[in-house]
Amino acid sequence: MSDAENQSRPDGLATLGVHGAESGDRQPGRPVVSPIVQSATFHWAKPEDGELLYSRYGNNPNQLEVGRKIAALEGTEAAIALGSGMAATAMVFLALTEAGDHILASSQLYGATRALLLDELPRRGIETTFVDPDTDQGWQKALRPETRIIHIELPTNPTLRFFDPRPIAQLAKQEGITLTCDTTFSSPVNFRPYNLGIDVVIHSATKYLGGHSDLIAGAVAGSKEVVSEVMRMSCLYGPALDPHAAWLLDRGLRTLEVRMTRHNENALLLATWLSQQTGIEAVIYPGLPSHPDHVMASELMVGWGGMVSIVLEGGGVTADRFMDKLQLATAAPSLGGVETLVSQPRYTSHSGLTTAERDAWGIPDGFVRISVGIETIDDLITDFAQALKASRV
Repeated sequence: MSDAENQSRPDGLATLGVHGAESGDRQPGRPVVSPIVQSATFHWAKPEDGELLYSRYGNNPNQLEVGRKIAALEGTEAAIALGSGMAATAMVFLALTEAGDHILASSQLYGATRALLLDELPRRGIETTFVDPDTDQGWQKALRPETRIIHIELPTNPTLRFFDPRPIAQLAKQEGITLTCDTTFSSPVNFRPYNLGIDVVIHSATKYLGGHSDLIAGAVAGSKEVVSEVMRMSCLYGPALDPHAAWLLDRGLRTLEVRMTRHNENALLLATWLSQQTGIEAVIYPGLPSHPDHVMASELMVGWGGMVSIVLEGGGVTADRFMDKLQLATAAPSLGGVETLVSQPRYTSHSGLTTAERDAWGIPDGFVRISVGIETIDDLITDFAQALKASRV
């Protein structure tokens, strides 16, 4: 690429979300928005016809386009969009390990990821050791000669911890281990881990990347070599993203930066207001000085994200009443949509843990996770105020 071409490439996240890294075909009559190529297969007879295209392979035009855009947003060489966040996570683990290998993982993970590591991968001969990310020496001590992956989550679900990944990245590089990170809660607008030495970035694109609660998708971003292996594994296991869903995901990425700006603003305002209310034991948000990782999050994140967690006095009974009284915010699992979604992890993401395990993780009964949407903040505060009041009756 010439210097002139390099200088013309966009690097602003808002621009990349709209256009990607390429300017595209601007011939008169071409559509401004790429069409949905709703085709499973494509004309092809012999190798001389070029690459064999087949939507299960992940090389449908819509799949390729959204993959390139995600790579541009993350600052990686390549990316692939898959059928769900768990598909993305599973394909990474399966692509980078084989029977007899070992994974080191943070003890603070999404419940389904933990179940995959704890219950499913051992059936394929892959063991996992969980490490408390609060202990600096834990990673080094848990290393084995057969360790192939270190996996972390930033920020963590649902306790919103934000640990410094740089020492872990240094250790992984030193030992020749691949460091993978689920950054679903942040999006590349708030946090770009590839710049800090993390090798593979994983998203549930159902959340902020899609942004409208109308698709299920996942994403993996990293080197061309890793993404190629993930694509190869995907061809075998079959979690390709449907072309229409890929088109919807691309549409969501076009507004990612402006949506995240509003999510960040609303979450900080709501968290600040909640911290001043009675009946709440704790307000957990990286943007608050009271958060244990506030300094680290302020250094490495651009905006503190749209997720806020609270612990209500009165435990689960109060939390149930609070959820029932919400009128504007929606009681529903998932997160990252334009609407405010509220859930209790004890019933959803971490239902597989015992009460004692949840307590140890900092997820007691009464813990409520809030995905703050882009509604007018005064309307959200009014709704939360009446729900809090009614839940104490």
